[in-house]
Amino acid sequence: MKEYNVAVVGATGAVGRMMLTVLEERNFPINNLRLFASPKSKGLTLPFKGEQIPVEVLEETNSFKGIDIALFSAGAQRSLDYAPLFARDGAVVIDNSSAWRMDPEVPLVVPEVNPHAVAQYKNKGIIANPNCSTIQMVVALKPLHDYAKIKRVVVSTYQAVSGAGQKAINELEIQTKAWCEGRSLPEPKYIPQTIAFNCVPHIDVFLSNRYTKEEMKMVNETQKIMEDPNIGVTATTVRVPVFYGHAEAVNIETEKKITVEKAIELLEKAPGVIVLDDPDKKLYPLQIEVAGRDEVFVGRIREDFSIENGLNLWVVADNLRKGAATNAVQIAEVLIRDYL
Repeated sequence: MKEYNVAVVGATGAVGRMMLTVLEERNFPINNLRLFASPKSKGLTLPFKGEQIPVEVLEETNSFKGIDIALFSAGAQRSLDYAPLFARDGAVVIDNSSAWRMDPEVPLVVPEVNPHAVAQYKNKGIIANPNCSTIQMVVALKPLHDYAKIKRVVVSTYQAVSGAGQKAINELEIQTKAWCEGRSLPEPKYIPQTIAFNCVPHIDVFLSNRYTKEEMKMVNETQKIMEDPNIGVTATTVRVPVFYGHAEAVNIETEKKITVEKAIELLEKAPGVIVLDDPDKKLYPLQIEVAGRDEVFVGRIREDFSIENGLNLWVVADNLRKGAATNAVQIAEVLIRDYL
């Protein structure tokens, strides 16, 4: 098997480290691995397949020649600054930030949904990895849309703090410990409000339409990935005191009826989906149980009796894995299988 020179940009962050884990777990064919991060990571090394790989400081003076695939997890501004430089030097960039997602020349890819879109990487040498909450939802929606054509989606999310990075994970730990010890909680820094024992309906910034940027990501990205601008999508995104795993209550309206039995049949056959749905046995997906898994889990499947063709789903996935790192590596696997 041919091997490729791979770079991970933003390697010391939570998603960057998970990218390394997933690359190793999936035995991605790597010839040479280069790691990049900000100056504060200078001198660090990270483990990969029994070796310690040095972390390079990401600078414009770096040469990126010889890199075939660059997995970016360094934030939107760094992606805007550096992704074109990697692409200029011959790499295909798979970017986890929001920087390129809605660029009409950049494909936005979930391999279980629109793997054919990878071919568009030739436009700019960049492929965008969608938002974590969007990824898991469209994996579950794809087989239902193919069968009955979805007209409208109403989604409410319950998102883990790891979606806001390692500092947000630490903040939940610190606040929880302070609360349990009866001490005053420190002022929040990385989540807009106190997150311990609380739910915060505020992820990313508020926009002029009173939605948050996170909510509008789900609207716009779903339409682009599903290749159907006529799907109506509305979202409410909420940060919850969970470390890993995003959960979503998804309500859909379809052009033709989908019975519960048919929905289960379609989802059980869908790639990347595991159905956990037995109310009598209290069987449904839980964030604490899907952490560390790459699949999208679906349960609580039931008809919405308030409309003619409605269905409710409970969709859960590990946001650092399928919601970020695993999806990026899966895109890279499609790239090397079909295009490079």
